Amino acid sequence: MKVFYAGPSIERLHEEYAKKGLLDQDAPVRSSSTVVIDAPAGKVWKLLADMANWPDWRSDARVVELGEVQPDATFRWKIRGMTITSTFAVVAPERELTWTGVAMGFVKAIDRMKLHETGDGRTRVTIEESMSGPLLPLFYNTAKLRQGHEDILRMLKVAAEG
Repeated sequence: MKVFYAGPSIERLHEEYAKKGLLDQDAPVRSSSTVVIDAPAGKVWKLLADMANWPDWRSDARVVELGEVQPDATFRWKIRGMTITSTFAVVAPERELTWTGVAMGFVKAIDRMKLHETGDGRTRVTIEESMSGPLLPLFYNTAKLRQGHEDILRMLKVAAEG
């Protein structure tokens, strides 16, 4: 277990990993989950990118500060009571929304949400994330991250198909 792994700087994670579609493969907490939604990518994208209205469909998170949804723009949000400061890395409408973020001053993450139209009016959505920080594995693990991703995907599916 990589208890003391701090990972690359947040600047390096942002520029050399997130913007290039990469996660930190050395991070002690990593997960990837996928769902197929019976809705076109445009509808799914609208739900994901309209972050100010996340609470309409996503019960675990709300954005508290948001400007433009564009690369290198920052936003602040809360998930299950924890405040995270994030910076968009990739904003590719109907394809990908990726950001880096810092929580508690020392936990660094890369979040990727990828959309792929299946050709039959449905959309495959994959959430990938890597998290690192000294002592992180003592209080948070891959199983908890995966459960959070699966919860988000379930809420997104209900909202997009409703």
